[in-house]
Amino acid sequence: MTLTVLVDYDSGNLHSAQKAFERMAHEAGSGTIVVTSEPDVVARADRIVLPGDGAFASCHAALHRYTGLFDAISEGVQAGKPFMGICIGMQMLATRGLEFGETAGFGWIPGEVVKITPDNPDLKVPHMGWNDLVIDHPHPVFDGVETGDHAYFVHSYHFKVSNPAHRLAHVDYAAPVTAIVGRDNIIGTQFHPEKSQATGLRIIANFLGWKP
Repeated sequence: MTLTVLVDYDSGNLHSAQKAFERMAHEAGSGTIVVTSEPDVVARADRIVLPGDGAFASCHAALHRYTGLFDAISEGVQAGKPFMGICIGMQMLATRGLEFGETAGFGWIPGEVVKITPDNPDLKVPHMGWNDLVIDHPHPVFDGVETGDHAYFVHSYHFKVSNPAHRLAHVDYAAPVTAIVGRDNIIGTQFHPEKSQATGLRIIANFLGWKP
């Protein structure tokens, strides 16, 4: 039976994410979901999910306060285990984040996290609420998800990728705003799939069955 871990590093309320992943794992018969901050549990996992709420710098610092936790995540990703970053967990995949100064990211997907700058001054930042996805590149985690399906966002910064092939989906907020990034065994969503109703649940279910 496969084990999927949601990494808990005191940077977000994991209750709704845990419930969504448990629901889809039960429906698909795709193993066990565990919330953990223990590196040895992460090391045993078959799939890794890194959520995150707040600011890039504070989430990055919080994760590295747990001795060995990032190393266990990194080793799993290097071994080819499916990985999903959510919100700030996705942003930290970048080379660097520019929120409250410059903070180094994981560097797994080249690019930087920059402030959203809509061309329409009437649009407020943070970008908050429902928005329609535009699929840029097909991916197995999008099975059953199409351009026009909507997801729930709450963020002021977004991931500007260096390689356009790594931006898998975006939304229009008077300028393109990155919604999903990915490469190889790594996927990241700026939006919260656990709060995005049918679209988000489908993405979670697809991730649980994804074999890169």
